[in-house]
Amino acid sequence: MPAVSKGDGMRGLAVFISDIRNCKSKEAEIKRINKELANIRSKFKGDKALDGYSKKKYVCKLLFIFLLGHDIDFGHMEAVNLLSSNRYTEKQIGYLFISVLVNSNSELIRLINNAIKNDLASRNPTFMGLALHCIANVGSREMAEAFAGEIPKILVAGDTMDSVKQSAALCLLRLYRTSPDLVPMGDWTSRVVHLLNDQHLGVVTAATSLITTLAQKNPEEFKTSVSLAVSRLSRIVTSASTDLQDYTYYFVPAPWLSVKLLRLLQCYPPPEDPAVRGRLTECLETILNKAQEPPKSKKVQHSNAKNAVLFEAISLIIHHDSEPNLLVRACNQLGQFLQHRETNLRYLALESMCTLASSEFSHEAVKTHIETVINALKTERDVSVRQRAVDLLYAMCDRSNAQQIVAEMLNYLETADYSIREEIVLKVAILAEKYAVDYTWYVDTILNLIRIAGDYVSEEVWYRVIQIVINRDDVQGYAAKTVFEALQAPACHENLVKVGGYILGEFGNLIAGDPRSSPLIQFNLLHSKFHLCSVPTRALLLSTYIKFVNLFPEIKTTIQDVLRSDSQLKNADVELQQRAVEYLRLSTIASTDILATVLEEMPPFPERESSILAKLKKKKGPGTVTDLEEIKKERSSDMNGSAEPASVNASAVSTPSPSADLLGLGAAPLTNSAPPPSSSGSLLVDVFSDSASAVAPLAPGSDDNFARFVCKNNGVLFENQLLQIGLKSEFRQNLGRMFIFYGNKTSTQFLTFTPTVICSDDLQSNILKCSSMCLFSFGFCGLCCTKLQ
Repeated sequence: MPAVSKGDGMRGLAVFISDIRNCKSKEAEIKRINKELANIRSKFKGDKALDGYSKKKYVCKLLFIFLLGHDIDFGHMEAVNLLSSNRYTEKQIGYLFISVLVNSNSELIRLINNAIKNDLASRNPTFMGLALHCIANVGSREMAEAFAGEIPKILVAGDTMDSVKQSAALCLLRLYRTSPDLVPMGDWTSRVVHLLNDQHLGVVTAATSLITTLAQKNPEEFKTSVSLAVSRLSRIVTSASTDLQDYTYYFVPAPWLSVKLLRLLQCYPPPEDPAVRGRLTECLETILNKAQEPPKSKKVQHSNAKNAVLFEAISLIIHHDSEPNLLVRACNQLGQFLQHRETNLRYLALESMCTLASSEFSHEAVKTHIETVINALKTERDVSVRQRAVDLLYAMCDRSNAQQIVAEMLNYLETADYSIREEIVLKVAILAEKYAVDYTWYVDTILNLIRIAGDYVSEEVWYRVIQIVINRDDVQGYAAKTVFEALQAPACHENLVKVGGYILGEFGNLIAGDPRSSPLIQFNLLHSKFHLCSVPTRALLLSTYIKFVNLFPEIKTTIQDVLRSDSQLKNADVELQQRAVEYLRLSTIASTDILATVLEEMPPFPERESSILAKLKKKKGPGTVTDLEEIKKERSSDMNGSAEPASVNASAVSTPSPSADLLGLGAAPLTNSAPPPSSSGSLLVDVFSDSASAVAPLAPGSDDNFARFVCKNNGVLFENQLLQIGLKSEFRQNLGRMFIFYGNKTSTQFLTFTPTVICSDDLQSNILKCSSMCLFSFGFCGLCCTKLQ
């Protein structure tokens, strides 16, 4: 860039700026600006033609006024006229004014484009640089249409100066980011890759930024850049700081270029060429070795540059996930940063170790730092660092340390910041379920979770507890006993009342033999919480009461008195009133057999992905630590084997469609102790078909699902983004019964959904098809009874 001569100084501009700064009030400033605007307007409209210096001075004043926050509605044409000047300072001011004040919809854009084309064609490197800077600063679609085809030619031309190449590469990058469809891929793409070998490191740095962005969208086009990037990185890493003196930053050679090259390599898998791969491994080892060397300077700039290259190298090691030695070394290096005095380093170390924990090669190495991470959770002053510590504990958790990690997270939950409590609750619930060897521990953990942070326990969490307890016979009695004891506390969170009402309604009979938890005591305990609860919880408790009528006939009269009270039959809430009326009527006229059928226990739920994990993924977003669950599935299987329920029992009670009148009582149907469904669909039930299920030909990818039924009677037969088909079968002597469940995985309702049974004529005669209406309000289940020969 040419130096500005002494005569180019604008004394009038300096005086104006001084006057503005000396103003005592806002009114005085506005008065001075209005006076100057009137003077500039008169000069532009005067009969005397202004020379280049005067135009430049007045345009500069307009630009300064605009930067002070005042609107400028004239002077644009004068700025455009400056673009045709042959003096650098005048052309520079013209481009500066246009970059700041002219928008893409301006009528002057065509004139501006013509001036830019003239400067690009001039081959004057100074003027070309100004034009390219203007294109990049404006970055409009109109400019992309005009210059996207010309800039690549300038970039790869052999006679283009290095400074212009830098500007051209960054300008093309800007246009590609704003209008990628207008940047043509052509012969220049293969030539731009070779800029990585350019002798000028400024050109290499700019070209690397461009190639990285282009490679993310078109990886095959720029695949050859991998070997060139490795070669250039090797030369930088192995060079001394004196070799790259112009690009050495506080004794770190070309740190910005090194970071960009490492990011470019993360766009591709590990190199297939053994020589290139070996050279890259040497580079990464050298970077890790340099991190262990004593610092060459005590200044923070040195450590920042050094650590920037180190962390990007570790990101590449994690991305490739193919070199166990490098992964373990990276983990050990990050472990040293966990206790560093610099907060940013601790944060970055925790964040990187979260990703390392997903690798089978480095997971054990990450676990060795568990005590340090727990200590950070307790002592860190920065909430963002504590949150990363929680993420790392969640990522490193497995069966060997699950109880320790869950206990520490529960302890931290009592004093955790409110902004991250819900996330911690979800993670504790997921870990407790995933690694529960003893399900009594799982029940204790979730109840403790509700006690500590009940306000942050979402519906998904307590739904999940109920599903797992129903699915496991060995824990039902313990769950009933534990929840009964928990409800005896003077103050119980409403979520605990929900869990207690549901579990006691299903399995209260398992603890009724103990005089301390007799049926009447169970009922009185739940009813003592009734008036403190919200309407949905009261509705659930009413369903529990009608379940008690079936489980404990001896307290039937007591329950009927409660249902018959004015507070229930004349309740202002229509849902509670309707339930009370229907339940009272059911308990009065229904026979014992009908009650036993309608109020039968919930059956086990079919397997499905945990809705808690889905909620956590949605909360954190894609590409976060929650995605480690998917990565770690290959390394460890889910021990409990249970998943979110997708089906219900045909004899269980809920709120069916208004047209259903199951008992002929002339009233709307009944509800059970399941939580009342919302309009968006309950997590405990799914939509089922009302016709007989059919066995269709195996869909692609379902072979593994089909094979599992060789040794088990239930599971998921088929699943995609829209639909889940579950199968459950029962066999007694020569008779078999098969349930096929259809689960809607979308947020919208299925319409005209009709399954079809397809079987041979011989098999058709041996199948007794029946359709049993499901008592849950969400639809019907298909039931096929097969007689075995």
